[in-house]
Amino acid sequence: MLLLLSRALQEDLTLERGQKMSFAQQTVLCGNFMSLGMEFMLLFRVSVELLYTGTKSTVLEAVGRSVSTARPATGKRPKKTLDKKTGNKDCKADIAFLIDGSYNIGQRRFNLQKNFVGKVTVMLGIGTEGPHVGVVQASEHPKIEFYLKNFTAAKEVLFAIKELGFRGGNSNTGKALKYTAQKFFSLENGARKGIPKIIVVFLDGWPSDDLEEAGIVAREFGVNVFIVSVAKPTTEELGMVQDIGFVDKAVCRNNGFFSYQMPTWFGTTKYVKPLIQKLCSHEQMLCSKTCYNSVNIGFLIDGSSSIGESNFRLVLEFVSNVAKAFEISDIGSKVAAVQFTYNQRPEFGFTDYVTKEKVLSAIRNISYMSGGTATGDAISFITRNVFGPVKDGPNKNFLIVLTDGQSYDDVRGPAAAAQKAGITVFSVGVAWAPLDDLKDMASEPRESHTFFTREFTGLEQMVPDIIRGICKDFLDSKQ
Repeated sequence: MLLLLSRALQEDLTLERGQKMSFAQQTVLCGNFMSLGMEFMLLFRVSVELLYTGTKSTVLEAVGRSVSTARPATGKRPKKTLDKKTGNKDCKADIAFLIDGSYNIGQRRFNLQKNFVGKVTVMLGIGTEGPHVGVVQASEHPKIEFYLKNFTAAKEVLFAIKELGFRGGNSNTGKALKYTAQKFFSLENGARKGIPKIIVVFLDGWPSDDLEEAGIVAREFGVNVFIVSVAKPTTEELGMVQDIGFVDKAVCRNNGFFSYQMPTWFGTTKYVKPLIQKLCSHEQMLCSKTCYNSVNIGFLIDGSSSIGESNFRLVLEFVSNVAKAFEISDIGSKVAAVQFTYNQRPEFGFTDYVTKEKVLSAIRNISYMSGGTATGDAISFITRNVFGPVKDGPNKNFLIVLTDGQSYDDVRGPAAAAQKAGITVFSVGVAWAPLDDLKDMASEPRESHTFFTREFTGLEQMVPDIIRGICKDFLDSKQ
């Protein structure tokens, strides 16, 4: 810590062109030195006390709140202490701190940033059953400093943060945010199922690259992005900012909850608790619900005679490839299938199989019916009998209709009724399926919900577009 203070002092003593330090500069230096010293002494005190007590009262002292040492009065329950090992069970979250390691922030403010992250870490209540944290440094190229699985005790995290080295380079925050959303939260790296995923982005000034695409990727991966901006660009500096709306485009939702501002890296203790309250507000983590874990997908499969056994297998392969992209579970996404000719045969419902393996096995075991084509009746059947029981559930409902020919009945009315019931319809036609029928069944905009291929082998190429379409509709419904 003395070394860090020494480095900060050396930075302030360095003057351009060998100028002598004025009295005013000496006054500012003295104030900055004292402030920095107090910040580090505070963190040191927290760390030492945490090692020997691990109680909630230590955390309260660290943030300036008075703590009574008197014994509780008779008949009154003592305050609940925080279990050092299990952590704060009321704040379960997997958090990546994306810290600024660019030349924008510089070595001195980089150390102050580490100090602030350390204080947040202490107050979070890290433990095996509480929050888990990791750190990624954004600079020219992002670097994962440590993962969620590496440390589950505050003292270990504090030491790891203290050892972080300043990298320098451009503040490619967008690049780092996208990388973190895609690579950081895997099960292998310590991410936990059903626990909110959070990235807290610390940004000194403004980013060197675009954040909009990174924000979209993070939302698609179910990550709640917070932006903590320090020292916003001045009016004179705005001309150098690539996109002045970068915060709104990166955060989980542009509603004010996911953005946080500090004027400076000095005196940041008072900003710790409000940030903690945001990170522990699970009901506000709107981006934890994603298109991959919060949808019901019903497949309406044409089993008419014109398809044939071999092509029917290609249809089932298409269904499997779409289904396997989603996180199927009892609390996640669900899949159902109905095969139709003139009649309808439910293959399995949304609650029959709650693991991906069992769903894929059930799809493989669907036998080919053979018969006529009554698509309209089939849409009415699946709307009423398959989607009906889950219409008030939390998941968004999607219907994918697969057919290779003209229906013998009306499709427009049943499709409109399905859409009125809150079901988004994708129509997938093969071979002789009339384009007019496909468009009549599809949701608006029809062009992006209608798919057609001449050959059954072309179904495979549609899979990524179908998945992307479901995710886009899901995100649009949450705006």
